[in-house]
Amino acid sequence: MNAEVHALWPELDWIEDETLREATARTWELALERSPLTVDDLQTIPFTLLVPDLKVSFMAHKRCVVHVAREAALKMNEFFGDDLHCDLDVTIAGAILADVGKLLEYDIRDGKSCKSEMGEYVRHPFSGVGLAMEAGVPPRVCHIIAAHAGEGDMVKRTPEAYVVHHADFMTFLPFKNRR
Repeated sequence: MNAEVHALWPELDWIEDETLREATARTWELALERSPLTVDDLQTIPFTLLVPDLKVSFMAHKRCVVHVAREAALKMNEFFGDDLHCDLDVTIAGAILADVGKLLEYDIRDGKSCKSEMGEYVRHPFSGVGLAMEAGVPPRVCHIIAAHAGEGDMVKRTPEAYVVHHADFMTFLPFKNRR
């Protein structure tokens, strides 16, 4: 794992399975290699283009999603045990990777965040799954990437995918639908 990705994602250390940790990091390495965005851009660009004048950065949102998802999975395991078990490694990797495709979906033009040419045609759940598959991420985690957004409403989600989906939306919708 390269130092730039590890600095961006210290939460990678939470993934106990070394193979999954490395594949998750490799997905981010591929995305950064192919993206017009830099690591510094991720600390400043808004996490969504759907909310005008949003000041919350991509990385602030993404790291919050990972933390919320991890805590939710821990609590589900505590209260439900094997009746509705969440695999922590799968949940954490899925949360870290859910928006990796945005590195291909976004661009910066004239100092403003916007959709890239790729983003005009391919949404980030699809490009994210493509990057993850290339990096050797297992299907259970690719499912979370594919199902975390509205596209996931068309499939049956795993418990881990539900956790990441709701962690993502609970940290997005209050910005989009403020009273």
